[in-house]
Formats: sequence, structure tokens, C-alpha cells
Amino acid sequence: MRDFPGTPVKTEEDSGSRRRLLLDLFQTGLARVHGRHCVRAALGAAEGDSPVWVAAIGKAATAMALGAYDALGTAIERTLIITRDPEDLSGFAPGPAPEVWLGSHPLPDERSLAAGTGLLAWVDELPASVSPLFLISGGASSLVEVPAPGATLEDLAALTRLSFTSGMAIGELNARRAALSRIKGGRLAARLAGRRARALFVSDVPHDDPQVIGSGLMGPAPGGADAIERTVVASIDHAVAAVAERAAQLGLAVHAPRGRFAGGAERLAARFAHELHLGTAQLCVWGGESTVELPQQPGRGGRNQHLALAAGRLIAGRSELLLLAAGTDGSDGVTEDAGALVDAESYARIALAQLDADDCLARADSARALAASGDLVHTGPTGTNVGDLVIGLKLTAADAVVLARRHDGRRQRVL
Repeated sequence: MRDFPGTPVKTEEDSGSRRRLLLDLFQTGLARVHGRHCVRAALGAAEGDSPVWVAAIGKAATAMALGAYDALGTAIERTLIITRDPEDLSGFAPGPAPEVWLGSHPLPDERSLAAGTGLLAWVDELPASVSPLFLISGGASSLVEVPAPGATLEDLAALTRLSFTSGMAIGELNARRAALSRIKGGRLAARLAGRRARALFVSDVPHDDPQVIGSGLMGPAPGGADAIERTVVASIDHAVAAVAERAAQLGLAVHAPRGRFAGGAERLAARFAHELHLGTAQLCVWGGESTVELPQQPGRGGRNQHLALAAGRLIAGRSELLLLAAGTDGSDGVTEDAGALVDAESYARIALAQLDADDCLARADSARALAASGDLVHTGPTGTNVGDLVIGLKLTAADAVVLARRHDGRRQRVL
């Protein structure tokens, strides 16, 4: 996992230390749900009696496949990886190299269809003696596809574009995607014709439902006629818990409400800023996924950048407040930034750059404003994808110094 290169210190050093605290807590959440760690823990160290074929699909596919190798070693005979970005494969054990297909996200393209053809061939070639292991993470809906009879690639892309402009919830989007697919909605599971298999999921959807993750790529076959053991190994709840636990260890009063957020990004920004400002907690952490209804000609940005920019307007001038909103997969919308971290001076910095932050919000051009203020958070691929984290901090500069000294003192006593 990469660090956060280029994350700027905007005001006095005390503000910089609080920003680093939020970024460190975000990284703590990512580490808890990293695909390699979660798959390794779920599979354990014991090798099975039969050889294993692995199919890993999604933004966290490579990390999840590495976790399988950590646990199963030479029992793995063949590996198929379908993901978005070229990644380092040097961590895999010596032997047959993984077969890698790169699909497209967030809009499917011809590469996604080619990956779908490769996945069907992998399933059809499974020997009777092999145990299939499927590793599914967010992004699979777009990265791999085989259109249903009568459906076209343009139909699939148009549905995704509609979700951008309408604020469609992920559950509804994935259900509608499954109706256009030969492999989603449990149809790939049905293709196994009742043979035993195992599927592990890194979930980025509400309720962690395998029928929804990846549009049901390895969800139950229609009628439930399959013999697949399904386990969700990571979700946003795990990331939230890890952030809350670490913040409490640092001596912060923490508020981590149950349930996952959903709905419009600007409405959520108001809710989070309100809870942060009026509550007694110093650290608030929420997990979920917001939506943004895009105008006809949107600018650049994503739902987390939109939420952060909207929050920046509400916390302007309140020097003790900071808020980070970021996608756990390391990307936000069509941008390569995970999200943004705003503080009390963010709107002022945008104004100094001669931009109108409210206009940028109206045009869904949050990336432009946040780039000008230096508030974008860039992580690169994270090895996971469990939705979005929002972390708010209410801490004065003086209290941040006290907290840092207290933590340093505890660390020295332990050493």
C-alpha cells in the first residue's frame, strides 16, 4: 500500500499534524480491509486435499489472489485475475504465472467483454478434480461482462451513465446490470452445474449481499441450486471499527455510529458537519456510499470530493474542524484521487485561487476546486474496495500538540 504523496500542509504546522493524523487513521482503516490480509486470514494456513483454481475479479483482485497464495501455496494450479490496473505480480510464488485480463471501470468496454469470455472459458475448463475458489471485490460489475441475448455493450454503458446523472443507489444499479448479463445475477454460479466451490467477497455494497456484490457475479444461482460456500471477508464496517479503535488508543473521544450512510453527498455533508460540530466526540467516523446527481455537462470529481467540498463550506472559519472523505479503493469517480481532506481554510484557499467553490459544486467540478486548495488525497491502488470512509476531527491546534506529546510519551514508555 502506498503512502499519501504530495498531501500538503496548508496552514501552520499544527494544522499539518492534524491532517497527518486523519490520513494515518484512513490508512489504518485501509490496512484492516486489505484484500491480501483478509483472504489469507479467511483461508488459514492448511492446504486442502485437492488442487485449487483461483479466479479473482475486481479492483482488489490481485491483492486477494496473493492472499490465497499465502494460505494455499502450491495447492493452487491456475490463477485468473480480472482487474482494472496493471499491477506488480512479483509477489506470486514460482510456478505458472497468473492469467491477467484488464477490464474497464466505471464504464465497461470491449476489454470487459474480452475478460468475460476469458472467465467463461476458465469455468468451462475446470477439471473435475479441482476445487474452484472465487475472489470477488467491488468493480467486478464493470470489469467483466458477457451481455445477455439482445443486450449490447452500449446498453450496459448507458445504464452506468444513467446512474451517474440520476443518483441511482448501488443496489438498484447492480440489479439492473444483472438483468442485462449472462454471468451476473447468479448465472455464473449456475454454470458450475452444482459442483462445490468457495467464494470470498470484499464487499462494497449495502448489507454485504453476494446477490449484489459485483452485480451478483457469484451470487446464488437462480432458484438457489448451487453448492457454493460464500463468505464476506471485508466490509466498510471493519474499516470503520479499525479507525475507531486506533483513534481511541490515541486518546481521542470517538463517535462511530452504527449503520452505513447513503444518499445525496451535499445532504450528508451537512449531517456530518453538524454531528462533528455539535457532538462531544473529537473523532467521528462514518462508512457508506453517497450519490451525486450530475448536471448535463459535469466537471471533474467524484462523490467523495463533492461531499468534502460541500463540508468545507460548512466548516469554514471553524479552526478546530477537519473532515476527510475518500474511497477505500483509491479512486473517486473518474479521477485518480481517492477523495479530499478539507479544513477551516479550504474555502479561503479556493477563493485565493480565484475560483468560486459554490459554482464548482453546482457544476460537479469539485476536483478543480480541491486541486486549487491543495486538499486532494491521492493513494494509488489500495488492494481493497469496501466503499467510502468519512472521518471528521474536532481538535484545536493546542490540543493536537498535547495529544501528540502524550502519545510520544506512551510510546517511549513501551520501548
